Amino acid sequence: MAYVVTESCIRCKYTDCVEVCPVDCFHEGPNFLVIDPDECIDCSLCEPECPVNAIMAEDDIPESQRQFIKLNVDLARGWPVITEKKPAPPDAKDWESVKDKIGYLEK
Repeated sequence: MAYVVTESCIRCKYTDCVEVCPVDCFHEGPNFLVIDPDECIDCSLCEPECPVNAIMAEDDIPESQRQFIKLNVDLARGWPVITEKKPAPPDAKDWESVKDKIGYLEK
């Protein structure tokens, strides 16, 4: 079971999680992060670091977010690894409580 980044990360893209990852399994896109499930060791260190609760264990993902399992797999293949925390986007706070953000995902 790997951890998965879900919809809450879109346009927020806080990177607190990447600093605690012992295996560098996070990949960065334009406005979203993903976890490479082949690299994730299920340590759970990243989950509490996410200020918008976007990271979940694969088994805990609600049905409405299950598409993010495949998205993490697919996008991790092409996006670069991120290992250091970066500043959040300037408007990240504005997006924290927005729902149904999948249409804003930039690949």
